[in-house]
Amino acid sequence: MTSRLPFYFVDVFATRPLTGNPLSLVPDADGLDEARMRAIAREFNQSETTFLLRPSLPGATVRLRSFTPAGVEVGGAGHNALGAWLWLESAGRVASDSGLRQEITGQVLPVEVVRAAGQPAMVWMDQSPPRFGAVAGDRAGLAACLGLGERDLAPDEDARVASTGAAHLLVPARDRGAVDRAAPDPARLKSALRQAGAEGCYLHSRDPVDAVGAVAYARFFNPTVGIAEDPATGTAAGPLAARLVAEGRIPDESTVIIEQGYVLGRPSRIAVSVSRQRVRVGGSGLVVAEGALIG
Repeated sequence: MTSRLPFYFVDVFATRPLTGNPLSLVPDADGLDEARMRAIAREFNQSETTFLLRPSLPGATVRLRSFTPAGVEVGGAGHNALGAWLWLESAGRVASDSGLRQEITGQVLPVEVVRAAGQPAMVWMDQSPPRFGAVAGDRAGLAACLGLGERDLAPDEDARVASTGAAHLLVPARDRGAVDRAAPDPARLKSALRQAGAEGCYLHSRDPVDAVGAVAYARFFNPTVGIAEDPATGTAAGPLAARLVAEGRIPDESTVIIEQGYVLGRPSRIAVSVSRQRVRVGGSGLVVAEGALIG
């Protein structure tokens, strides 16, 4: 008998179709082994494919596993998780707005679904408390990895590793033009990231397109897991906002917007709330496609 495995595509951090960051999603995936999950992620060839599973830890509502096309499993509460909750809400599988918990790579983290009449649902997800790591000392070498000159980096800010669930190297650029000009050498950047102890690189500036509603403009490169560039990266936006608070560049108890994906033609707005050690990432999105894998 031929089997059919339903799947969905969700545009995350988006207000209209074909913007934001696309996520491929497979619900009710408990019958799939890890090799099959990796093969499906390779077939879809999205930056991440998320599988919904029954939880294995107490207190969790659902368990998520996410893989890149290269077969690397990724953690952290980013677009991979937010898209899953947007689908769950649209499918009528979210019974309440609060008291929700998601299990991701051994952690159970709170989730809130916010509904307003006439508006798409918005999902807020707690990330892990921020941790700040090493400073990348070779500014000229790092700039060269990104296809830039040292003058393109912000003169008064260091590139530094930060994590709210996934460790990324936060690289401040002089301006938005420098962010847009970046053309990373994947092999060199991969080596630099491994040396720094980071997974991906979040190149950003403090002159966003929407100067009223946003605080930063960013691009994300992650050759360590086979992602050339990602249109919207919640696991990087969270650490960036936490760093800006820690350095006094934005006030604590802030909710801010970080822009990403413009160079890729997929403009994305990532909301981040920082309150001391609590970092939450939020956004809306919509289901844009559905189908079934056959066989």
